[in-house]
Amino acid sequence: MSVQFNYRYGIATILIFLVEVLIATVLKDIFFIRAYLGDVLVVMLLYAFVRSFIWIHEVRLILGIFIFSCIIETAQYFHMAERLGFRPGSILYTIIGNSFSWIDMACYAAGCMILYCFVKLKR
Repeated sequence: MSVQFNYRYGIATILIFLVEVLIATVLKDIFFIRAYLGDVLVVMLLYAFVRSFIWIHEVRLILGIFIFSCIIETAQYFHMAERLGFRPGSILYTIIGNSFSWIDMACYAAGCMILYCFVKLKR
């Protein structure tokens, strides 16, 4: 693992983040996009962000992001944001969330599978 800024992944991070903001603000009323596409893209956002700063084996990173995403989703099942005292609407409450869904985990898996296919096709 080496630390060095990668401009391509940095730009990808910014673009994916802007799409996520667009989904959360402008496209929020289109259920399919907000509920599913946002969750698929969030794992791609995490991947691009990490790869912006750290070179790490792609498959290990994808697996780590999937595990991390499942941990966050499980924390939602236990209402950890509330238990930690975060107020609804706060940034940390929004990041952690408070609504567990198996479908979200499926979306994270789909996003990770798309990343995996992208990595394999890139080689």
